[in-house]
Amino acid sequence: MRKLKFLAITLFVMIIASSCGSHRGAFINNNNNTTQVELSEKNFEVVRKVSGQSTATYVLGIGGITNKSLIENARSNMMSNADIIGSSKAIINMTTESHSTLVYPFFYQKTITVSGYVVEFTD
Repeated sequence: MRKLKFLAITLFVMIIASSCGSHRGAFINNNNNTTQVELSEKNFEVVRKVSGQSTATYVLGIGGITNKSLIENARSNMMSNADIIGSSKAIINMTTESHSTLVYPFFYQKTITVSGYVVEFTD
């Protein structure tokens, strides 16, 4: 009986103390901007990769912000890091990645990362 009780308590503690994580990437161009650019011509160069990140934390299911707000904040951080205002640069191939960390039922954290490549047009 003691062994069974010890096993049950040990199993319960292991389940509570363990955490789970998941990662999901959306490799689609979710950029709603429309431009006419001829990419078959060699009038541009890829300058660098930029990214922005936003995190929400929930304790006992309380706190954090919506998924849409997380994406908007991450995209805003990426645009600030890109420094493209007033130049002939654009961001292409934007991707959105999501990572979740879960310690059920106490703690949940979601991180959104938006990244893309800055191109500079030479002509």
